[in-house]
Amino acid sequence: MQQKKIPMRMCVGCGEMKPKREMVRVVRPPEQAADPGISLDLTGKKPGRGAYICKSAQCLRQARKAKRLERAFSCPIPDEVYDRMEAELV
Repeated sequence: MQQKKIPMRMCVGCGEMKPKREMVRVVRPPEQAADPGISLDLTGKKPGRGAYICKSAQCLRQARKAKRLERAFSCPIPDEVYDRMEAELV
């Protein structure tokens, strides 16, 4: 019997490839959405552009310092959003 392929994703913080289920999706909703904020998508089902990050606050801090999420979403991200995401991760 053939084994099922495990989807891999790269963390924007540390750059490691890990299975998709071990990571948290950060999502930017579509432009016409009612909620224009960037947030954590713990279900992995929200519509919009996504980037993946490890389930550690350290990886989020690395991504924040290098502005990797801003580059992935092509938009500036306020400090309040980073603070809110860090509180959700802990």
